[in-house]
Amino acid sequence: MLEADFKYVIDTFFALFSMVLIIFMVPGFAMLEAGLVRTKNVTSVLTINTMIYVVASLAFLLIGYKFAFGSLSNNGMSQWAAFLFQMAFVGKTINIMSGGVSERVRIIPLAIFAIFMGGFIYPLVVNISWGADIIAGTFIDLKMYDLAGSTVIHSTGGWALLAAILIIGSRKGRYLSNGAIRVIPASNIPLVVLGAFLLWIGWFGFNGGSVGSISSVENANAVAKTIMNTNTAGLAGALISGIIMYMRYKLFDITMILNGALGGLVAITAGPDLYDMYTPILIGAIAGALVVFAIPIFDKLHLDDPVGALSVHLVNGIWGTLAVGLFVDKISFIDQLKGVFVVAIIAFTSSYFILYLINKIVKFRAGDDVQVEGMDVNECGVEAYPEFKRAI
Repeated sequence: MLEADFKYVIDTFFALFSMVLIIFMVPGFAMLEAGLVRTKNVTSVLTINTMIYVVASLAFLLIGYKFAFGSLSNNGMSQWAAFLFQMAFVGKTINIMSGGVSERVRIIPLAIFAIFMGGFIYPLVVNISWGADIIAGTFIDLKMYDLAGSTVIHSTGGWALLAAILIIGSRKGRYLSNGAIRVIPASNIPLVVLGAFLLWIGWFGFNGGSVGSISSVENANAVAKTIMNTNTAGLAGALISGIIMYMRYKLFDITMILNGALGGLVAITAGPDLYDMYTPILIGAIAGALVVFAIPIFDKLHLDDPVGALSVHLVNGIWGTLAVGLFVDKISFIDQLKGVFVVAIIAFTSSYFILYLINKIVKFRAGDDVQVEGMDVNECGVEAYPEFKRAI
């Protein structure tokens, strides 16, 4: 076999393997969200996550990929492997959103929005950052460095979530008339842990695969370094969030520890290939702290986010992108800030506009009576835990 053919085969396999790891994040999001919501809404959450993967992936196949990248052609690996790797990303933007509006969002309008996200909004963001530059070349000169999508994926999903929360509103009974915040506990902590670690494992394909090639010594080292730094940031995020929670409440909150880990993973995603082996500790630690402090701030603003997605993905997507400009000499902080700002405008405004129009036709928010009875009965007809009494 010729050396060029061997590299082609190895990089094709690498892309497919990375794609499989990223798809593991689908059950990761599903399990995490299923564990954090009440038992009466678990089937609905699982159905939404399944439909997001199906609808967004097909929209990306039929419309979005060409809009983002212009062509399927790829000289370094199979074009089909390159497509599948990129397709694996698209559903994550809406997975981020779905968790934050869970327990009151209806399935059909969210599936409709998934078409627009997979076919137009996310591909537009990709186009001006990673892609064909068809749009950017006309009026945007975006030089942001974002290896695997701290801004392109995580902040895009976070801005869409913020738009959705503003339109849909909070869960019934979450915020009381006297200004108090009602605590709604998670229903299944083991599922939360399983989901978080599936996401953590999937991140190795998410970031490692974004290096693009593993078929040379240099590239193999870059992939290994990227995965190591990704893991390190997750470790630091988990540790610092656990420490802060114990210092404040003398308790170890496993949900906050895991969200701290996920915040670290989001933050490192912009530049894990650029850092030395120690900088990710600082980036992940700051990310974990941001999660702990941001969640109560969003609650005080009555932005009801059951899974903490705004804090994990939006806040740390921004932090991770800016961190590249702070800690990497050859990257301009201004370019990073500009990228964050441009994506914020595109993702938030387009999401808000489309969500607003869909909501006028098919209401996103389930009625109060439906929320009390549970989304499972009314949206799916199947209860995840039929032998348990549903809690209000």
